[in-house]
Amino acid sequence: MEAVESAQPENVAAVTKWLTKRIIGQEKLLERLMTALLCGGHLLVEGAPGLAKTRAIKELANAVDGDFHRIQFTPDLLPSDITGTEIYRPEDGSFKFQRGPVFHNLLLADEVNRAPAKVQSALLEAMAEHQVSVGRQTFQLPELFLVMATQNPIEQEGTYPLPEAQLDRFLMHVKVGYPDERSETEILHLVRAESANRQAKDSAPPYRLTETDIFAARQEILSLYMAEPIERYIVALTMASREARGELGNWLEFGASPRGTIAMDQCSRTLAWLGGRDFVTPEDVQAIAHDVLRHRLILSFDAEAQGVTTDDVVDLLIEQVPVP
Repeated sequence: MEAVESAQPENVAAVTKWLTKRIIGQEKLLERLMTALLCGGHLLVEGAPGLAKTRAIKELANAVDGDFHRIQFTPDLLPSDITGTEIYRPEDGSFKFQRGPVFHNLLLADEVNRAPAKVQSALLEAMAEHQVSVGRQTFQLPELFLVMATQNPIEQEGTYPLPEAQLDRFLMHVKVGYPDERSETEILHLVRAESANRQAKDSAPPYRLTETDIFAARQEILSLYMAEPIERYIVALTMASREARGELGNWLEFGASPRGTIAMDQCSRTLAWLGGRDFVTPEDVQAIAHDVLRHRLILSFDAEAQGVTTDDVVDLLIEQVPVP
């Protein structure tokens, strides 16, 4: 068995720092994108138009040695537009499979809630199984495969909300807000400089992350030290969402699945590694809890009637579960 090369955290740090100069005021989104890349998971990003969601993954694609594709989801999209289709070859009477955009390394599923359920299922099945089946043939997706799906929370007419069971397949559900006043000014300066072609020297990433870099980082992250009390804390957060009592019990219909536990473990390890530490702290778990759990909790009718959100529930979970 071949030895896995050691990851170079300074290369990842250099790329992350470069991204913060290209995407201003969205540090959390960039951190979550990098976390998903290093965890091998997928990201659901929710935010109003114009908040650099598309730009973020495009810039990340520039810094990764892989191919990128964007799909604009619309109501008339077909599953074969995602996965690919068989093309008839009249010269020999055979069919040849034409691979779809899902076979790229980095995929942007823009406004994923605008496509019908069949199209959403085709994408989410590929995400979960890491393969596409057409007829009797099965085609493996690239080993390095990241989907960032976006949805617009403002306009809900003509949309097809993702079912809870399919939402669970996303590693994280990230909500993107508006930048502050200082960041807004920096965005103006950045766009002006780009328009005047004065950013040419900064437009290229300082380093392109290869698959070897990413897979080596994943191995180091998996071997990162996590104390047993931290493991119990992660499990306790999940169990508290399932066995909720009192006010929490009135708010929750269903708690987090085991995928939530696994995601908290993976993401907290990655946050620690990105922070230059070789151990996980309770703060790492708490920092990632909202993005990992908000799409895995199903609220009761009473909670929705009171205007309670899943973020409120996660706040209460963190408050009630003892910290080791």
